[in-house]
Amino acid sequence: TKVMALALAPHGIRVNAIGPGTIMTELAKTLMTDEAAMKRILSRTPIGRCGEPSEVASVAVFLASEDASYMMGQTIYPDGGRMALNYTV
Repeated sequence: TKVMALALAPHGIRVNAIGPGTIMTELAKTLMTDEAAMKRILSRTPIGRCGEPSEVASVAVFLASEDASYMMGQTIYPDGGRMALNYTV
C-alpha cells in the first residue's frame, strides 16, 4: 500500500487499503454454526462479535470521500480489535 501510494501520488491517485477482520458474510455464517469455530474466531476478536459488511462498506465510503483526501498509504482495520492483540514486548 505504501509503495503504491508513493508511486501514484504524483499522478493524483491516493492508495489506501482496508484490512477487515471476520465479517458476517454467507461463508462466515456457515462457519459460525460450528461452536468450536465460533469460539476460536471470537477469542481473537476483543469486541466479541463478527463485523457486518456495512461496517466495512462505511470505511470504503470514507476512503473514497473528500474527508479522506489527505490520507494516503494507510490501512484501516475494521477488525473488532483483532490487530490490537498483535503486539510485541
